[in-house]
Amino acid sequence: MSLAAGLGLLALASVGWFAWLSPRMNAEASIDLGHGDYVLEGTDGAAFTEASLRGAPTAVFFGFAHCPEVCPTTLGDIDLWQAELAEDGRGPLRTYFVTVDPERDTVEEIGDYVSWVPGVVGVSGAREEIDKAIAAFRVYASKVPLEGGGYTMDHSAFVLLFDDRGNFFEPIRYQEELESAMGKIRRVLEK
Repeated sequence: MSLAAGLGLLALASVGWFAWLSPRMNAEASIDLGHGDYVLEGTDGAAFTEASLRGAPTAVFFGFAHCPEVCPTTLGDIDLWQAELAEDGRGPLRTYFVTVDPERDTVEEIGDYVSWVPGVVGVSGAREEIDKAIAAFRVYASKVPLEGGGYTMDHSAFVLLFDDRGNFFEPIRYQEELESAMGKIRRVLEK
């Protein structure tokens, strides 16, 4: 086979991947995002399970109460989103803040941490159940040792939006512009 023919086949394969196979794989992978057999405890007294994603549009964020920057910034963004929704005459977007650090974040601790943001329910539970949820939502979380002892957590920094049937809708990036984030939120609320 000539070099030109080989390059032509490579180009054709690339077009096939980007035009057909990759979007299809991503769409199929997102169908079951958040689905799994995890059972966690919410600060509202209810269990947080796959069923919690159904019934109303929902936002889910994974973080931890000892987070130095990403989590408080994201909670501040969520507070802004809730204020924008209130200005629209809507109630707050149902939001779950799931800890990736259940060893330190009890239900009470995570409840205190999120209590200032309307519509946010803190979620914690046993390590094995948190790990099931992390896998179900396909987020990243890893313990990072600190000099002199102790640790912090490295974790995904996006908010996941789900429609009222519990299907993944789209993510909101860390510190996404307010107008863009609100566009996504309004679309999921109107779906």
